[in-house]
Amino acid sequence: MASTNEKNLPGYAAADVEKTSSNDAFEHGGQRKGSVVNAEVLTGEIYDHRYESTKRGLKSRHAQMIALGGTIGTGLFVGSGQTLARGGPAFILISYIFMAFLVWCIVTGITEVAAWLPTKGSSMNMFGYRYVSRSLGFAMGWLYWYSLGILVPYEITAAGLVIDFWNTPVNIAVWISIMMVIIVGLNALPVRFYGETEFWFASLKVFMMIGLLLLSFILFWGGGPRRERLGFRYWQHPGAANTYLEEGNTGRFLALLSTLVLSAFPFTFAPELLVATGGEMVSPRRNLPTAARRYFYRLIFFYVGCVIAIGVLAPSNDPALTDGGAGAGSSAFVVGIRNAGIHGLDSVINAGIIISAWSSGNSFLYLSSRSLYSLAVTGNAPSFFKACTKGGVPYRAVACSSLFCVLAYLNVGTSGSVVFNWLVNLTNTSGFISWICCAIVSLRFFKACEVQGITKDQLPYHNKWFQPWGSYVAIVGFVFLTLINGFNVFWPANWSVSSFLTAYIGIPIFLVIYFAHRIYAHNDPWAHDPASVDLHTGLEEIEAEEMPAPVYDKWYEKMRVVFE
Repeated sequence: MASTNEKNLPGYAAADVEKTSSNDAFEHGGQRKGSVVNAEVLTGEIYDHRYESTKRGLKSRHAQMIALGGTIGTGLFVGSGQTLARGGPAFILISYIFMAFLVWCIVTGITEVAAWLPTKGSSMNMFGYRYVSRSLGFAMGWLYWYSLGILVPYEITAAGLVIDFWNTPVNIAVWISIMMVIIVGLNALPVRFYGETEFWFASLKVFMMIGLLLLSFILFWGGGPRRERLGFRYWQHPGAANTYLEEGNTGRFLALLSTLVLSAFPFTFAPELLVATGGEMVSPRRNLPTAARRYFYRLIFFYVGCVIAIGVLAPSNDPALTDGGAGAGSSAFVVGIRNAGIHGLDSVINAGIIISAWSSGNSFLYLSSRSLYSLAVTGNAPSFFKACTKGGVPYRAVACSSLFCVLAYLNVGTSGSVVFNWLVNLTNTSGFISWICCAIVSLRFFKACEVQGITKDQLPYHNKWFQPWGSYVAIVGFVFLTLINGFNVFWPANWSVSSFLTAYIGIPIFLVIYFAHRIYAHNDPWAHDPASVDLHTGLEEIEAEEMPAPVYDKWYEKMRVVFE
């Protein structure tokens, strides 16, 4: 039990704090000059036993499938059509490969961090708080809360536009309300229900993507109703690369920059979902690395494979691609299916896209609520949001994050295309900032491990090919993308104050939050001393909960896991 003096240190909860393996965590001293709090002392708030906590209800199959398809939504199925129209098939392929590389650098880094100490309430803002500084954890947490919260109405809005594909007489506000109720309802249930619904939602998305890739392969060789071999004809006409804002090589360069920015959205906050599920996952030190390794195949097979497929199926100058208000009619897959003369399949794809939007909205609300819960656990948000049900649902955090859903009603009185692009730009900047911070957290974690003698072999997951240099590359890449996010607004024909603010408002918001906390915690160091970073508190508890990997005598016995 913590001593009275320890409990009175800044950063500690008022209640008694049990330390699972931290008897040696205070060897480096309890308190520095003034009111500076030692890094290991900060972990005290995480183990406040006055409150119920989240539960480990996500099974291995849940984790693997969420990693494969959890946040694949309308950004990939619908938004990729606009990206194709902007850059052409060559530039969208280059952009997705570049983004997949940078995201993989982030995934390998944050998995090393999260797999070492996947505590309850696990999130990148918690690790930023624990391994870098209180201010970074504070800023990251609030960034996640509002950015992920905004993505929920984005997915709801996009799903409503997809439904409009069928020209239903029902007002879109009705569909928005139905989807809101379902998404909020699923998040109000224990996490095992979230895991189960996401398992089947993600499975459907995976099967749909496999089907679309097979369809594009068949049409490539002329297997459609018209027996017309597509090949790479659209790379020839209208061409592999488009121009943007200017003509000639300058226009093609600007088209590539714009395509890079647009291609980031389908990847946004997907790696962070891995970390968040680690806090509610069974045997996270075993299952989290497995999910991360399979994430590589998701990046290559689904994202890169998707853009190769749409480059085959649809010409980049098809006017339907740029009309975001037509919902699924803007999907390059739907455009390609219609052009190939295949009847009825476009409606099937639309139904799948609606389910994808529901699934992504469900995941984003889960992430937003867990970010708020994590903020409360680390003392960066009111303790009011620590409260959980006996089933492990942080119900107050879920209720508060659900308030973002009402933003979806903006679509009722505003052009769907305007709302779509407004939300894309706003969340793009937040995604870039998040990944920059994730890379910084990874590097500080690596430094703390090095100083404290924790070798790479002791880590549950380590990618020797990509870390630590991958984190440095990711920082450079995402700083560049953050700066060019709204470069097109500086062209005289495109300039407007609202467009400029939409493209760049995320940067000053984050900096204001960070430096406001720096002023509040002015005696804290800019970063914790690597020698005093607490890499042990909670480790024994997590190791005690770990279960050995199941052994199957027959290969078909693995199939039973799907129905457990």
